[in-house]
Amino acid sequence: MSKLVVTLMIFTFLLGGCRSLPPSTVADADPLPDLGIAPELTNEIWINTDHPIRLADSRGKVILLNMWTFGCVNCRNVIPHLNEWHSRYAEKGLVVIGNHYPEFDYEKDMANLKEAVYQLDIDYAVAEDNQGNTWAAYGTRYWPTLYLIDGEGHIRYIHIGEGKYDETEQAIRALLEEQAS
Repeated sequence: MSKLVVTLMIFTFLLGGCRSLPPSTVADADPLPDLGIAPELTNEIWINTDHPIRLADSRGKVILLNMWTFGCVNCRNVIPHLNEWHSRYAEKGLVVIGNHYPEFDYEKDMANLKEAVYQLDIDYAVAEDNQGNTWAAYGTRYWPTLYLIDGEGHIRYIHIGEGKYDETEQAIRALLEEQAS
C-alpha cells in the first residue's frame, strides 16, 4: 500500500513540483479525491498524549498528520496554523498529529524535542519517529508535508511545504462536513 502512496507523491511532484492541488481543485472538488488508505501509525513514543494514537482507533475522526522536524524553519512557520486548527476544530472531530522525523542528530534527542514542543506551544499530539518508519510508510520526502486522512482512514489531501493555509482549511472543513453527514 505504501507503494501507492509513493507513486502518488512522485506523480504529484512531477506534475506540480512542490505545490499542492490548485486552489480551485479543493474548492470545486466534491468530494476530495481518495488517494489511498493511510498507513497505520506505529510510533511508540508520544508527547502531549497518554497513549499512542492509532488510525484504527480514530475511525470517524479527521486526522491532520504533519511530517515535521523542529530544526526546519518552514516547519516552524506551519505550526501556528496547526495550533489554530487544533483549537478551532478538535471538538468537531479533527485530530492533529505531528510526526517528528529528525533531519540532524541534535533533533533526535528527546529532551530537545520536548523543549521544542514546549517553546513552539504545541498542544496537539507529537509522535517521535527517529527511525523514520512513519515517514517512510507515507513515502514522505520533504518537510513539512501535511496529510489529511478521512474518518475511514483514507488520505484525501496532501500539501508539501508552507502556504496554501486557506486551501488546507477548506479541505479540513470539507472532510469534517463529510464525516458529519
